Amino acid sequence: MRRAESSRGRWWNALFFFSAALVVVADQLTKTWIRSYSGEQPIFEAGFFRIIDVRNTGSSFGLFQGQNFILTIIAIIGIVLILAFAFLVPRRFPSINYWVSKLALGLILGGTVGNLIDRLARGFVTDFIDIGVWPTFNVADSSMVVGVILFACFFVFSSRAKEAFSA
Repeated sequence: MRRAESSRGRWWNALFFFSAALVVVADQLTKTWIRSYSGEQPIFEAGFFRIIDVRNTGSSFGLFQGQNFILTIIAIIGIVLILAFAFLVPRRFPSINYWVSKLALGLILGGTVGNLIDRLARGFVTDFIDIGVWPTFNVADSSMVVGVILFACFFVFSSRAKEAFSA
């Protein structure tokens, strides 16, 4: 039984790293593509949807503009916490060591690393998806949102997660 759980855990850890790597690669490729265009004109426009190069020196929703150092430190702390939650918490609560939680954490990690790469290399994050009144965002931002929603759903709806924290 332990051997099956151990093997399954290795596959889920691989899923964690693969999903994070996939997000980082997709994020960096799309940002490189967007930065290859010049000018302030939209690259693509269809109704309320636009693809446009926006240099964001802040965080989500344009908050904390120009606070690159603090946002970099927060991202590094976030990465450490994600890694700790992915590998240390399941040892204490094995019932949350499940593929959905690993995938969700991988998406969050990949998004955090993708934006951190921009901050360290350029001093800003490239955002390019503009939908109506919503703030402009990128692949990394989308990945983090999907990961957080998936992780929250796992904890809200999973009997395994409830068992882990009710004892």
